[in-house]
Amino acid sequence: MDKYDIKREYRGLYTCSAEDFTEVQVPEFRYVAIDGVDDPNTAPAYTEAVEALYAVSYALKFASKTLLQRDFVVGPLEGQWWSDDMSAFVRGDKSSWEWRMMIAQPPWVTDEMVTEAVETAAKKAAAKGKPLPALPKLRPFRLTEGRCLQILHVGPYDDEAPVLERLHTQVMPERGLTFAGEHHEIYLNDPRRTEPAKLRTVLRQPVTPE
Repeated sequence: MDKYDIKREYRGLYTCSAEDFTEVQVPEFRYVAIDGVDDPNTAPAYTEAVEALYAVSYALKFASKTLLQRDFVVGPLEGQWWSDDMSAFVRGDKSSWEWRMMIAQPPWVTDEMVTEAVETAAKKAAAKGKPLPALPKLRPFRLTEGRCLQILHVGPYDDEAPVLERLHTQVMPERGLTFAGEHHEIYLNDPRRTEPAKLRTVLRQPVTPE
């Protein structure tokens, strides 16, 4: 059976220039998501959220392949980030960041399938003696971002601040645009297996005319 791969189906949204911000139109996507707050480098809740998201996504993949004969590639980890003070992103003050970590799902994955996958992941984790404390926080989530600017950032996550400063203080004002949603990041590499200098991250900002 052919595997659905969101990065292939929506290639223009998951590949972009590293030189300048490009404009894209982003349709509605279905996700599994977990919300949290605090520095992702130090907050245990962040690590727990990521573990739960992958466990449920792979449970959904197995259920879809077995019951529906529809296989798919588990999508990359994505995150929305926001703060009461948007300048916190430019300063790199992660202690005040709120976040929503998420993984996109194929369009045929229903809320009922997500509920069943959470139960499956919980049973599997309990059998291994490795519970997933973030599972109760996981929920289906739909997101339609519409008009966005995005750029490919290559390098450590902590080096994103100058790119975002250019977006906020130069690119958006020059194009007559303002914020229309949360800052969005798409992590194309697994940081556990990739050198920081080679990390590839799509930085996306929903926008609207001022």
